[in-house]
Amino acid sequence: MLGDVFAELGYDTDTFAVVEQDRVLDPACTVQFPDPLNYDVVVPLGARWAVHDERLQETWVADEMALVRAADAAGVGVLGVCFGGQLVAQAFGGVVQRSADPEIGWHQVSTDAPDLVPGGPWFQWHFDRFDVPPGAVELARNGRAAQAFVIGHSLGLQFHPELDGPLLEAWLANDGAEAVALGLDPDELRSATIQLHDDAARRLRALVRGFTDRVVRQPCPS
Repeated sequence: MLGDVFAELGYDTDTFAVVEQDRVLDPACTVQFPDPLNYDVVVPLGARWAVHDERLQETWVADEMALVRAADAAGVGVLGVCFGGQLVAQAFGGVVQRSADPEIGWHQVSTDAPDLVPGGPWFQWHFDRFDVPPGAVELARNGRAAQAFVIGHSLGLQFHPELDGPLLEAWLANDGAEAVALGLDPDELRSATIQLHDDAARRLRALVRGFTDRVVRQPCPS
């Protein structure tokens, strides 16, 4: 849904797979990233791995963090989602570590900036959490983790605003055992997603519009 919303706002979208499907079980590989300065916005998305994994930091995670910093310095907007939000936090000096209270499913999020990061139930699927990096402003949170922060031209999110039914089914097919291990019923996740999808889609549109208006378009530092 993220791509759809950016398209509604007039953006052309391009998707880049950092780790190809045949490397999912062995993700510590060399990656040639595109030049972020060819884009107006870069959106690092979720992943199955940890940004603090030393094997990945020695390969593509270090390069992707450099990409994020280069984009931000040039005024290219960065919207990090879940793993992507953790990557943005780590790129700017924040600590990412295993959470003592992981989240899967729809969880309430409170916000200080509803016109940028609307509150309400957002879908979560994470076992790590970030500390807001130095110089950033925390915008949203719940009792388990910081949920959103802004720094420069970058907005980091811990939750998944893009979640819809087909995406949930893909995640359940690949990693549904994680949800079951936490005592969650996949059918209850499906039912909640059907119930909450339309309102979450509305809030997603508000979030992307707030990001493009307030974060992407702010002047570069002199």
